[in-house]
Amino acid sequence: MSTSFPLSLAPFGRTPEGQAVELYTLGDPAGPHACISTYGGTVTRLLVPDQRGQMGDVVLGFDALDDYLSEAYRQANPYFGALIGRYANRLARGRFALDGQHYQLATNNGPNHLHGGHRGFDRVVWQAEALPGSATEARLRLRYRSPDGEEGYPGNLQVEVTYRFGADLTLRIEYRASTDRTTPLNLTNHSYFNLAPGSPDVLGHELQLPAERYTVVDDTLIPTGELRPVNGTPMDFRRPHPIGARIGQVAGGYDHNWVLPDEPGLRLAARVQEPASGRRLEVYTDQPGVQFYSGNFLDGSLRGKNGVVYGRHTGFCLETQHFPDSPNHPQFPGTILRPGTEFHSVTEYRFGLIPGQ
Repeated sequence: MSTSFPLSLAPFGRTPEGQAVELYTLGDPAGPHACISTYGGTVTRLLVPDQRGQMGDVVLGFDALDDYLSEAYRQANPYFGALIGRYANRLARGRFALDGQHYQLATNNGPNHLHGGHRGFDRVVWQAEALPGSATEARLRLRYRSPDGEEGYPGNLQVEVTYRFGADLTLRIEYRASTDRTTPLNLTNHSYFNLAPGSPDVLGHELQLPAERYTVVDDTLIPTGELRPVNGTPMDFRRPHPIGARIGQVAGGYDHNWVLPDEPGLRLAARVQEPASGRRLEVYTDQPGVQFYSGNFLDGSLRGKNGVVYGRHTGFCLETQHFPDSPNHPQFPGTILRPGTEFHSVTEYRFGLIPGQ
């Protein structure tokens, strides 16, 4: 009888360039488990129990690699479950300056640069290594070398991401990176969650964000530099509110960065509860911000697992991160990685049941 938490590997297809893609399953496929594709480091499945003990897949995505490679997916560009870099979120006009040198990146989101450009970390094949686990946890390490000049960014960047999933129903993502030239860096995971799988939207999910302020943005979602108090605004989730309760007061829906308490180590970034299923998700991170996105741009053009149509608000994201456009806002927490230093960050997605259910 095995003493290790299960971890298995299966082929997941090939890219148009012929690269083999693998799918790792952390956990027993008949019970709680997470599936990670080496294409984009993508979380393709994440099954956890509801209050009746029934397993449900709580992330949006597809069963086949071809769907992630399709033209429809590229047009919609939702980044389902993927690792995001070199710079998660937006950079105004695709520009930044470092040590007196100006850099121009692709503008792939209106006038701005988004999530690493045309071919960010979500569209590359990562090198995978199954790490020794334990009786209660499986571990998978992914590595990628981003060459100097890729998508316009300076420096050869070595990135390492370790996924852990175990019996405590926690998906832990640990990021490490180093560079040989100074470069901006902001890494995250872009999973979309729906704690009631198959339901048409997440507007009834109850969200809590322990943040006193958020970054005000312009009409292209670039921060103005103002950190505005949430008090008296529809951005106030210090007490739990249904996602849909005040979403109509926010032009376009929620797609904003909340400023987390400035405390060392892991601290609560968000808590979400879904009353019908009884599921609860808590997000812990050491990052200074979390981008809450309410799936505003999902338009029904994509059909996912079990034939579910991904329409507006079918899922939500909680992207732990540094603030958008930080290289252009010196007053924001710094995102510049220099040679001889290492970027290190941890985020945990902890699943469970609403207390008392």
